[in-house]
Amino acid sequence: METIEIKLLLEGIYQCYGLDFRDYAMTSIRRRILYRMKVEKIATVTQLLDRVLHDPKMMEKLYFDFSINVSEMFRDPSFFLTMRKKILPKLAKYPLIRIWHAGCSTGEEVYSMAILLKEEGLFDKSRIYATDINERVLDAAKKGEFPLKKMQDYTNNYVNSGGVQDFSGYYTVRKDFAKFDASLSKNITFAQHNLVTDGSFNEFHMIICRNVLIYFNRSLQERVHSLFFHSLSNNGFLGLGSREGLLNKMTNLQYQVIDNKEKIYQKDTGV
Repeated sequence: METIEIKLLLEGIYQCYGLDFRDYAMTSIRRRILYRMKVEKIATVTQLLDRVLHDPKMMEKLYFDFSINVSEMFRDPSFFLTMRKKILPKLAKYPLIRIWHAGCSTGEEVYSMAILLKEEGLFDKSRIYATDINERVLDAAKKGEFPLKKMQDYTNNYVNSGGVQDFSGYYTVRKDFAKFDASLSKNITFAQHNLVTDGSFNEFHMIICRNVLIYFNRSLQERVHSLFFHSLSNNGFLGLGSREGLLNKMTNLQYQVIDNKEKIYQKDTGV
């Protein structure tokens, strides 16, 4: 019965608000629905549906619950170390480098990439497009402010990713936050984009989408992978999260494995 109620809730959200969460993984979406029900003291999913249909503010809360907003600077340092050593030297040959961070959340990994590009001498000829479904987290990302208490962990991540500069030189302290230098965001475009419903908007030399697709069901994962494949330039690179595994099973998309552990692939068009 609960599964039926959840499907009705997601269909109601789609019909009423045009937001499509119907192909999100059931286990993940169920967990987020139950969290909202507990906070609001709502007994059944059907009662939540009634609230959502008649109260846009409740929909706003649930919408934020459904967004995946877990991130950190230089998350999985070995991924960024691989980027530094294996991928950026290949991208350096292009006169202009276009990078898409899909599902960028609050922007920690976007600023990490900007720092990486800066240190490798590629930032000035790079354009980073950072997108997310949630406008609230995009507004936070644009500020480039992250909790000061996390800077020690972020500094360790940075060092382990191959960074050799003084990491604190990239930000200034403002009360309990670290404000990153505005120069890091000058080549970053933040924009709302829904991987479920929106199409491609450019051709990219690299697409990074880490630990987002694991929240989608198989059908939606395949659609998004197709979107990424057709958004990549010939020989473009795709960086996925460490828990992603579907790409290896999709025979219709041709990639060369650059680093299987870090889930980094290169589009192979046979050209």
